[in-house]
Amino acid sequence: MLDKGIPQSAILALTFTNKAAHEMEDRVKKLTGRSLQALTVSTFHAFGVKILRNEIEALGWRRNFSIYDEGDKFEAVKDALRERGMYATADTAGIKAAGQIFSKIKTGLLRWGEGVDPALQSVFNEYQHSLKVYNAVDFDDLLTLPIELFEQFPETLQKYRSRYRYIMVDEFQDTSRIQYKLMKMLSGRNVCVVGDDDQSIYSWRGANYGNILQFEKDFPDLLEIKLEQNYRSTTTILEAANGVISHNTNRKEKRLWTGKGGGRPIEFFYPDNEGAEADFIAEKIREIKFTEHLKYDDFGILLRTNSLMDRIEESLLAENIPYRVSGGTSFFARKEIKDILSYLRLVGNTDDDVNLLRIINTPRRGIGKASIARISELARANHGSLWDAMNRMRRAQNTLFEETEKTEIDQFLTLIETQREEIPGKKPLSQKVKKLVDVIDYWSHLVSDNSKNEKAARWKYLNIQKLIGSIETWEQNPDNLDPTLYPYLNRISLLTRDEGGVEQESGKVNLMTIHASKGLEFPVVFIAGAEEGIIPHERSLEEEAGSIEEERRLFYVAITRAREKLFVTSCLHRRRGQNLSECGPSPFLEEIPPGLIENSADRTDETEGIDAGEYFARIREKFITRL
Repeated sequence: MLDKGIPQSAILALTFTNKAAHEMEDRVKKLTGRSLQALTVSTFHAFGVKILRNEIEALGWRRNFSIYDEGDKFEAVKDALRERGMYATADTAGIKAAGQIFSKIKTGLLRWGEGVDPALQSVFNEYQHSLKVYNAVDFDDLLTLPIELFEQFPETLQKYRSRYRYIMVDEFQDTSRIQYKLMKMLSGRNVCVVGDDDQSIYSWRGANYGNILQFEKDFPDLLEIKLEQNYRSTTTILEAANGVISHNTNRKEKRLWTGKGGGRPIEFFYPDNEGAEADFIAEKIREIKFTEHLKYDDFGILLRTNSLMDRIEESLLAENIPYRVSGGTSFFARKEIKDILSYLRLVGNTDDDVNLLRIINTPRRGIGKASIARISELARANHGSLWDAMNRMRRAQNTLFEETEKTEIDQFLTLIETQREEIPGKKPLSQKVKKLVDVIDYWSHLVSDNSKNEKAARWKYLNIQKLIGSIETWEQNPDNLDPTLYPYLNRISLLTRDEGGVEQESGKVNLMTIHASKGLEFPVVFIAGAEEGIIPHERSLEEEAGSIEEERRLFYVAITRAREKLFVTSCLHRRRGQNLSECGPSPFLEEIPPGLIENSADRTDETEGIDAGEYFARIREKFITRL
């Protein structure tokens, strides 16, 4: 396109993860040898942010809005339930469930009156009002607000359509209805989408691989090109994947092939229990690493659910094998840590509206939403920060604020001003942070906020002690020549920005769910827990009829993460709660052509000398007899 004279500023390339967007951008720069500063390669959500940073004032927000992550959203939903008198009946699961319903309402997957508790509608309205008062948006808003903007202001839509005349979408099978709608609103005729319906595994978060069929209806004169050559895996692995996915009926017909050649057989291992399974994986990794001169980050261990990780982590630790877990909550993303860091950031920069709004009522001070709304209006009118507006209000003799509100605001301002005097002083930063935690009485806040679970309050307070301990360790590092507030905040910003990418931690085994593995590849892959009730997952089958095909697609994705060697483990017994249950292998294992399989040399005595077909026959016989 660039060679044909199409301006780079006219091209919009969209994908789903920051890693994929960066890789796409790097590849095109290497291909062209150009800097391409005007080219837009972005995730859908980052593109939504780009639109809103320029246009959101038309919808009533200020331009420097904050974006709520899942932790922030949880707290906002909890506050909305409290405001509407429903918090007393809501536990953690109930708050999360309400948040999920709100997400589905926003993105059009649910409607009020269609099996949704009508009492939640007022809570939803309160939640939406809260977002606007705090000048915040949630993750769904990054897609829904641009659409709302385009619908209300056609001239704005036309501006973006005129700019982005060529649209390209990667991983199209993962688009949701709302993402498809945004793409469709922007597009003319110059649209190119790339997707694989066999890798559609995100229906639980709104992905709709039916968008592929919808695209064919909306653009009937399209040109379809099948990309069936695989550059990652051996023929053995691809034949296994083809064998499994061919059992799905609702798919486009295709068959992957590779020029890499045959490859080694897929090894099945049938350990007696999850302990033997974990030990097998750890020992096999250590063995292969040394015999084949691989690095630890050449190994991927894939699981259907996070609940299967604990025993594998124990075995990796016992073998001194370094590993990283993908998809877990970062230490710095925990609410209690973000709260304390927000205090420090506000001390460092009082014009930081985002962090001020985060902690102005944490712990609760009685500065209500109406007060915050008036402060925001004053800030907007004077083109200043919220801190500036609060100081203006404090100095004014006649204001719209009641004396109690002025007192609360004055106490908050005084608290921050005092900390601004104390924290840059001579004492170690860790000691000053400890004093700050005591001054704001954060422990009482945790007890109040977790009144139904004091254990959770203690655990969160322990995390704050860990934060203080980490600051102390950083201060005592002899290479740290400036152990003060600003260098510390800069360090934390860099740490949190770089979290989450596999590429950030080389030299470690990758332990992750199958969902988290999508888009990645490893020379050696272990699929653990390939048992009936786990793959496919029994809960998914119960919750949605027809989800067996998505579960099969998930197993297909797991298989195709392997480049050279694939191991599959299926326990004969597994502990569920206090009970030890007998397990059968995943039915998907029978769909792998038998000629591609060999049982591991480390298999249990019960399976010694048995080929895959005979083993499945014995398992079936055992279950039929038991029933």
